[in-house]
Amino acid sequence: MDKGNKVGLITGGSKGIGLGVAEAMVKENYHVAITSRNQEEGEAAAAYLNKMNGGEAAYWNVDVRDLDAQVQCVSEILDKWGRLDVVIANAGIGHFASIDDLTAKQWNDVIDINLTGVFNTTKASLDALKNSHGYLITIASLAGTNFFAGGAAYNASKFGLVGFTQAVMLDVRGDGVKVSTIMPGSVATYFNGHVPNEADAWKIQPEDIGQMVMDLLHMDPRTLPSKVEVRPSIPPSARK
Repeated sequence: MDKGNKVGLITGGSKGIGLGVAEAMVKENYHVAITSRNQEEGEAAAAYLNKMNGGEAAYWNVDVRDLDAQVQCVSEILDKWGRLDVVIANAGIGHFASIDDLTAKQWNDVIDINLTGVFNTTKASLDALKNSHGYLITIASLAGTNFFAGGAAYNASKFGLVGFTQAVMLDVRGDGVKVSTIMPGSVATYFNGHVPNEADAWKIQPEDIGQMVMDLLHMDPRTLPSKVEVRPSIPPSARK
């Protein structure tokens, strides 16, 4: 058991924003646990992170919809590293369709992963975070305050996630646990089947969110940015 390094848990950590945050944390000597449902991608991501100079990385195959699996994952993290200081609730999906076309399965998938999954992550890790006076950061979206056509499921999940996070922040401030939500706009990730490419250069990059997470972790303990909106400097409509 290694108690020397701070320890972070990142759901959906095998690619995209999750991997960008994991890279930033490993570079600052955090031990990092990443979870995802795709074991091949997760193991490859952990191997990549372990080639970097800094902390250690390990992968757990966990579906955030399964509370028991998340509880077991946190227990194993504590067995391995002796502590848990930071939890990044990042796992998420999107189904985009008008209410006429949106299926019950698509609705349930989005709500169960984007909202209930974060509830499960929070419940599984909260005792450990109280013990370390740690930090919970949820990755929401500007879609959590800005609704759009075809976004019924996604908007509902992210509006709910913003509200959930802010309420949890108030619940646990007295326990020495910090809670923030980061609300990105367009990010160059694999979200919803997109493959990042050169045309995404104008977008926020995963490493930018990683830097933002580290900025929050470095904030003086007396200060809590509870909700952070972030968007590309230049909107798509203004690009030449």
